Amino acid sequence: MLKPDSLKGKTIIVTGGGTGLGKSMGKYFLELGANLVITSRKLEVLQKTADELMKQTGGKVLAVSCDVRKYEEIENMIQQTETTFGQIHGILNNAAGNFISPTERLSHRAFDIVVDIVLKGTYYTTLAAGKHWIAKKQPGTFLNIVTTYAWTGSGYVVPSACSKAGVLALTRSLAVEWAKYKIRSNAIAPGPFPTEGAWSRLLPGDLVKKFDPADRIPLKRVGEHQELANLAAYLMSDYSAYINGEVITIDGGEWLRNGGEFSHLELIPDALWDMLEKSRGK
Repeated sequence: MLKPDSLKGKTIIVTGGGTGLGKSMGKYFLELGANLVITSRKLEVLQKTADELMKQTGGKVLAVSCDVRKYEEIENMIQQTETTFGQIHGILNNAAGNFISPTERLSHRAFDIVVDIVLKGTYYTTLAAGKHWIAKKQPGTFLNIVTTYAWTGSGYVVPSACSKAGVLALTRSLAVEWAKYKIRSNAIAPGPFPTEGAWSRLLPGDLVKKFDPADRIPLKRVGEHQELANLAAYLMSDYSAYINGEVITIDGGEWLRNGGEFSHLELIPDALWDMLEKSRGK
């Protein structure tokens, strides 16, 4: 989508960058000339991805083990990034977790897991990087991954809905407060962009076919990773320098047609919920 070298000289950190959509967006950043830092808790997975992306793109990738629920690990990741690449230019808050379940079946620990990764992880990373940029008088760009049910709400994913709504509020609030420091904050709300194994983990067996997300989308298809990567790269680039505090939906018209993305799961009987619980383990 963008001109070659549109991100040349920029260093971008992607949380949850070792797999899935984070990996796809990171790859395109590299193709456009950026230096890439990918983080998650599993260094082995990260290093494998880093080696693969460097071989494919010829770019530079730093893999840093970092649990976004732990502030000191985020500070360490920022320090390692600067030691390797110098200045940090952008942060993509992509790390996430989710459970599909009736809320009354969730333990408070399950609720905490999602909120801690999605909301706490995002505001920890944002606070650490923001303080760093402000102290050094450096501009920067935050790009947060939210979801359309951040504003509609949705049954059966209540911890995620609460967390993503908080991330959206964080995005819009800091877009105003930190603009004076030349720090922009924007968000993307993706619809279904299937990743390997993701849908089968959430809805195993025949449920994947029964609740095919493409059936709920006016365009009658799911998203392609490159389409999301195009948008993310644009919002990270200087071409979007006047966009601040916005959330851009990329879902083929899904939320306009359906509202709460997972509310249709009321059709699942209790026996199937029991099966899903057992398949997840304790």
